[in-house]
Amino acid sequence: GHAKELAARALEEDCHLVVAVGGDGTINEVASVLTGTGVVLGLVPCGSGDGLGRTLGVHGSVERALRVIANGRPRDLDTGLADGRPFFVAAGIGFEAEVAARFNRQSRRGPLGYLVASAALWRRHEPETCVITCDGVRSAHTVFTLTLANCDQFGSGARIAPGAQPDDGLLDLTAVPPVTLLNAAPLLARLFLGSLNHRSDVLRLRRRTFRIERPRPGLLHTDGETHLAGETIEFTLRPRSLRVMVPAPVEPELIPVAPAGLAEA
Repeated sequence: GHAKELAARALEEDCHLVVAVGGDGTINEVASVLTGTGVVLGLVPCGSGDGLGRTLGVHGSVERALRVIANGRPRDLDTGLADGRPFFVAAGIGFEAEVAARFNRQSRRGPLGYLVASAALWRRHEPETCVITCDGVRSAHTVFTLTLANCDQFGSGARIAPGAQPDDGLLDLTAVPPVTLLNAAPLLARLFLGSLNHRSDVLRLRRRTFRIERPRPGLLHTDGETHLAGETIEFTLRPRSLRVMVPAPVEPELIPVAPAGLAEA
């Protein structure tokens, strides 16, 4: 919670740019304070997954991130709320929330650490039937994990919502069916190839608001940080409510054109 205090102090001191150095959890703390203020967020991503930085093209060396902060441009991004908690990359329930809780307790970080945490849990995880409501329509689905994404990936190249954009005014829901020995490898491969949306058994929906009802209270993660939540969770979008520094567009190189007479000569 210290990053929230620092960001709030920066607002009190009339800072126009606040830079967060860390992973998606640290960026979440700072961004949650800056949302709706017009103050620009700068990113120096150095976490385990860096989903927001990768989505925005800021991921890489610290030097590159600092160049983006110095020479980039602000981009207005959507932000999400899950059970009243802000998120900027993704929020979800089910397997991914349980893995996030385990991952946050272990010392091994990075993609390998995430896979280790996943392998330890997936055989024990019980899918649950959730009722999804959007646009007044309710439908029940048995899911292994359920994500509401603002960006296309969790981080480290795991693209849970291919095609999602953080400024399109929509949340992308991905509900993965129960995982078995037969479909585990294909699902994992498609997750990292960015083609989960090509599987007919993976539910994809795009709306501004969702209500999810599950059989019992449990874990909810927001950008990888876990919290206890109830049986019903509301997910809502706040359009273009956060300004973030991103790389400036590359100007096309101008090629001199010789006068017609010289060209003919």
